[in-house]
Amino acid sequence: MSSTQSERLRELLEPLVSSQGLDLEEIAVDTVGRKRVLRVVVDSDTGADLDRIADVSRALSAKLDETDAMGSGEYTLEVGTPGAERLLTEHRHYVRATGRLVGFRLTVGDELVARILRTDDDGLDLEVPGVKGRKPTARRLAFDEIDRARVQVEFNRKDDKSAAQDATGTNDTNDTNDTDDTNDETEEEA
Repeated sequence: MSSTQSERLRELLEPLVSSQGLDLEEIAVDTVGRKRVLRVVVDSDTGADLDRIADVSRALSAKLDETDAMGSGEYTLEVGTPGAERLLTEHRHYVRATGRLVGFRLTVGDELVARILRTDDDGLDLEVPGVKGRKPTARRLAFDEIDRARVQVEFNRKDDKSAAQDATGTNDTNDTNDTDDTNDETEEEA
């Protein structure tokens, strides 16, 4: 997708997503065979359940149908959330990941896996899990020390998950919710 089309789509869709109480995280147009797929990723501090995804999908579909932003050809609209192993790129992403285990690649080349305890404007307070029966340790990590960060999936977390929920005020069980809305206009009808 060209940056011009991406910018135009973002300008068109972001106000609608914001009006639904969500943040527009990503827009991508991919070609699959003869069809195009418009993928829109949304999120919020409180998460986005299936009903919210469906509501924003209907609003986006209606807006796209009344404009020529996607052209006259057939396309599929997919609206979803970032998913369980989301890449953390914005300050708000780190705030939303409070209580979660995150894999970090540091600017000095080291790798680190730690739980985010607190996020402020300068960086993160982390809990680094203990190894071989040792107790976890605290660590401070400045944002400029982070090259890349990705949330890790935890299947068998032994400590109290409600502590993480209390810290963020959310229940982070909706990892990925997708709703498809297909533009019914075919190339022959266009």
